[in-house]
Amino acid sequence: MRSCFFVLVLICLFPAVPSSRGLAAQADPQFGPRRNQSPDEAQREREQARARNKERQEKLKADTDKLLRLATELKQYVDKTNENILSIEVIKKTDEIEKLAKSVREKMKTYEQPPSEQGFPPH
Repeated sequence: MRSCFFVLVLICLFPAVPSSRGLAAQADPQFGPRRNQSPDEAQREREQARARNKERQEKLKADTDKLLRLATELKQYVDKTNENILSIEVIKKTDEIEKLAKSVREKMKTYEQPPSEQGFPPH
């Protein structure tokens, strides 16, 4: 029964059909090096992109920890019910899990490729 909840969470997080929106952000020219851009500006953009990705990753970790906690709580609520009892708490918990799972999925799609220096591979 416990694995059913984690499978549900994983299905919400990783849909079968990839979104083109996340890929569009990577292909967007604004994320690549610009013409007439000084090396300092390019370096600053790379650092900012890395900082945004690091912050996004920290939020993802916190959100997935919360998602695991909520799924565990949901399992406990369901274990306390039977076929004749439908708890409002169970419905609230599933709504909260769904909302958080969608948020995590959207954060995962927004990875930003830091622009690389010409002639040098990205770090």
